[in-house]
Amino acid sequence: MSAPIKEPTEAPVRPSAQGGPARPGTRRGEGVVLNAFSHGFLALWALLIVLPLLWLVFSSFKTDAQIGGSAFGWPQHWSLDVFSRAWGKGIGDYFLNTVLVLAFSVPLTMLFGSMAAYVIARYRFPGNRFLYYFFVAGAMFPVFLALVPLFFMVKRLDMLNTYQGLILVYVAYSLPFTVFFMHAFFRTLPSAVFEAAVLDGASHTRTFFQVMLPMAKPGLISVGIFNVLGQWNQFILPTVLMQPQSGDDPERYVLTQGLIQLQQQMGYASDLPVLFAGVTIAMIPMLVVYLSFQRQVQAGLTSATLK
Repeated sequence: MSAPIKEPTEAPVRPSAQGGPARPGTRRGEGVVLNAFSHGFLALWALLIVLPLLWLVFSSFKTDAQIGGSAFGWPQHWSLDVFSRAWGKGIGDYFLNTVLVLAFSVPLTMLFGSMAAYVIARYRFPGNRFLYYFFVAGAMFPVFLALVPLFFMVKRLDMLNTYQGLILVYVAYSLPFTVFFMHAFFRTLPSAVFEAAVLDGASHTRTFFQVMLPMAKPGLISVGIFNVLGQWNQFILPTVLMQPQSGDDPERYVLTQGLIQLQQQMGYASDLPVLFAGVTIAMIPMLVVYLSFQRQVQAGLTSATLK
């Protein structure tokens, strides 16, 4: 009776001197080191962002003496009176002016930008590529180079220090990025749905507003948040265009201008808690907006690459 034949076992794979397949343990170790480095970097980045924000909010509850004595000390008295003082010193008017401008500029930017991006992405016509690169070039053009001709253009239209003038400039300023972002998003939408709507007899306008635009909702939310953040924090454009032109012309400053104006009004009698409270009032709405829609922003940024 013969003994059973044993099948030869494979020798473990070892990397050669010229390079070969690495050991599983080596790959696992490299992955652990990479994850530790990336998580450590993200934690450090989060601290660099969160700690100044917390310091700003806590400083608004201090007095000038406490800020001068210990800038990093804990507030001794927690009172919201400083926020009411900041609101009464003009922050309230600046806040309402900013909200009024964005209430018109952001929807108009999203409407015109999505319509232009849809036409460029879904229709073929002479000059299609030229229009697309024209908008892309507008996104790369520094706004500082256009301040002087922009000022004289708005002045010729008699719209200096007016809400409608600033709204139109905000829309024109935000259109290139909106078209660029939504163009890439509309190109990822399935063509079968568009063709089915056309075969059913839907007009181009109805197809856009009732079929394609709801499908682009993640992209609209993402680029809408970016437009809100960019227009809310805009400083150079309102500084140039929203200055009183005469003694009878009222001040229509937005928040970014108002904070500088509040600092200048203090002079040597500094009231740093009021200034910190004003910055906190300007900062909190944007934090609430971003934290409330962060999942939609992430979905809009990644859906175009996953489809």
